[in-house]
Amino acid sequence: MLSADWSQMLLPPPVLIPLLWPRLQYPYQDASGALFTHRAQTNQRGAAVASFCAQQRNLPPDAAMDEMEEELKCPVCGSFYREPIILPCSHNICLACARNILVQTPEAESPQSSRASGSAVSDYDYLDLDKMSLYSESDSGYGSYGGFVSAPTTPCQKSPNGVRVFPPTVPQAAPQHHLLPHPASLPPIPRNSCITCPQCHRSLILDDRGLRGFPKNRVLEGVVGRYQQSKAAALKCQLCEKSPKEATVMCEQCDVFYCDPCRLRCHPPRGPLAKHRLVPPAQGRISRRASPRKISTCTEHELENLSMYCVQCKTPVCYQCLEEGKHGTHEVKALGAMWKLHKGQLSQALNGLSDRATEAKEFLVQLRNMVQHIQENGVEFEACLVAQCDALIDALNRRKAQLLAQVTKEHEHKLKVVRDQISHCTVKLRQATGLMEYCLEVIKENDPSGFLQISDALIRRVHMTEGQWGKGTLTPRMTSDFDLTLDSGPLLQTIHQLDFVQMKVPAAPMLQLEECCTQNNSATLSWKQPPLSTIVVEGYILELDDGNGGPFREVYVGPETICTVDGLHFNSTYKSRVKAFNASGVGQYSKTLIMQTSEVAWFTFDPASAHPDIVFSNDNLTISCNSYDDRVVMGSSAFSRGVHYWEMTIDRYDNHPDPAFGIARGDVLKDVMLGKDDKAWAMYVDNNRSWFMHNNSHTNRTDGGITKGSTIGVLLDFTRGLLIFLINDEQQGPVAFEGLEGTYYPAISLNRNVQLTLHTGLPIPDFYTPGEADPTSSVC
Repeated sequence: MLSADWSQMLLPPPVLIPLLWPRLQYPYQDASGALFTHRAQTNQRGAAVASFCAQQRNLPPDAAMDEMEEELKCPVCGSFYREPIILPCSHNICLACARNILVQTPEAESPQSSRASGSAVSDYDYLDLDKMSLYSESDSGYGSYGGFVSAPTTPCQKSPNGVRVFPPTVPQAAPQHHLLPHPASLPPIPRNSCITCPQCHRSLILDDRGLRGFPKNRVLEGVVGRYQQSKAAALKCQLCEKSPKEATVMCEQCDVFYCDPCRLRCHPPRGPLAKHRLVPPAQGRISRRASPRKISTCTEHELENLSMYCVQCKTPVCYQCLEEGKHGTHEVKALGAMWKLHKGQLSQALNGLSDRATEAKEFLVQLRNMVQHIQENGVEFEACLVAQCDALIDALNRRKAQLLAQVTKEHEHKLKVVRDQISHCTVKLRQATGLMEYCLEVIKENDPSGFLQISDALIRRVHMTEGQWGKGTLTPRMTSDFDLTLDSGPLLQTIHQLDFVQMKVPAAPMLQLEECCTQNNSATLSWKQPPLSTIVVEGYILELDDGNGGPFREVYVGPETICTVDGLHFNSTYKSRVKAFNASGVGQYSKTLIMQTSEVAWFTFDPASAHPDIVFSNDNLTISCNSYDDRVVMGSSAFSRGVHYWEMTIDRYDNHPDPAFGIARGDVLKDVMLGKDDKAWAMYVDNNRSWFMHNNSHTNRTDGGITKGSTIGVLLDFTRGLLIFLINDEQQGPVAFEGLEGTYYPAISLNRNVQLTLHTGLPIPDFYTPGEADPTSSVC
């Protein structure tokens, strides 16, 4: 189950916002129309943003402030910052902690030069030791740090915010800031000292100024102080005389906390006081935290105030730095102007972060809903699994009972056969035994005549009885073994292979809008499965409508996730959608994507469908011919809807040939003049006159021919079913052909005496107005 602390994922600490919110961004205006001062506006905006942050996290403003406590703690000592300084890497550290982690290097030798010289690892070669401690195989969080020459190496520590830090150079307890001596009483910093940032591990050598060369972070120090005060202060009424009661509101204009009795007595909601704004005490506390601006002094020239900002070094400087220091040749700007500029930039950055925080909140809600759905689906799935396994067990028990019944039947059958054989053999044995006893008694008789009277009969009976015990009589009719073997191997193998299989239909695909586009009369669509979907997809079905609001039809079925559909209508709006399928069935449709094809046609001559004698150049826009006979070439795009216009310019015209221009079906003859068969509608023209021709029928002879440089235009209007020809922007004759329906390609026939160039993507001529009209009338 996913759990997360929403309070750690929102905006920066709200207590910082009153200090950083840009000036005059959202000025507050009361009912009288008067604007408050800049400080009051800043406090109000900061309080509003802090309250917004608290509302985002469902926390009161004070509780929201607690979330930034780790931002106010030193990464070395783990306590609140005291006299924080800003390192060149923009991280902060206590001044006392900075002294504790200083490292002394030999005279005129830096850590970088020590490594470059290839000397052996020593106590001061702390950078290599730092690498070993930070990038060990186990990364256990322990490592060694080389301090002063006399300082032994000790394990690393971790600060409260999880950053690896280095301990003081001598083993000691965490520093107690209230017991630290004044910086002036501390021993001097050794020369050639280095300091390493405990957060980013960047190292640098201190100059003669030592730690005084680092600027103090007064903003952070002020925030820490106000934060500590806010934790200790109680929101009590400021007007109660004896025992102050708990405040319930604060007046932003009066800057006073009131309890309910004092508010009703001293701040009634009438008269001028009715325009005052009352806020909750916690929000009022936030609005009072902005401290008055302090005058900052230069770290290099302590008697000079910071008045300018060096753009190159990105640091405030004083006037003397510009006159004498290293900033003299740098670009500088007014400190106040840069202050306002950076506040505005921070405001914009906070707005973007606020948007991300809102998205993160919605995402967390989605994740929490997913947790609930996962739990519900898990319980349901477990119940289904138990039911399926119980069904298998029941089926196995039923089969077990059937097999046991079969064994019992076989068992009873064997017993019956053996018992019958025992009974039959017992009767015969009793008869044979009786006969034998009788014969023995007869043999004992001494009367010869009497014996001979019955001896023959007795001999026959003995032989007959012996014959009844012939072959097979004394062989068991049934074996004691059961000739039944239960073949459980395949079933056991099936049980071992019993596993979950994908039995769900795929989820709806997602159209990748950044990759979907239209070009001319072609459309390219791209899609993918949802990111978290694990369902196997065997293929996709892409559907488009007819571009005129008609029903959808399948245009592609297969495993690819990108498809280009050609041959669509120009200036048409198509709807497209896609769905996925697998062995379990077909999934849901994706969202419908609406695409618009090009308003005008851009095309070239098509070498694939042209006669082999046609010669192409100029990216297939210019053609000529190698033959004295007429050869046909068609355009690369087909038309079946809309109004289209294109032109051809005569580049070469020798010996007065008669090229033909018009439209044709895809299966037009390519080795005769255009219009000779019933697959083309054309106008052929020489230097004096022109004719219209279709199916070898010549009509409407019109004066006016072509020469080099002439322009022939073709106007095809499917709304009226008309085909019109123009020469040099003038209509040539009446409407050439009417009642045109279907799909047509631009087409031309020419011989070696003509060379021309195609021009497409042209607007409709001004004299022609598309629309519904009588197709029998001519257009002039």
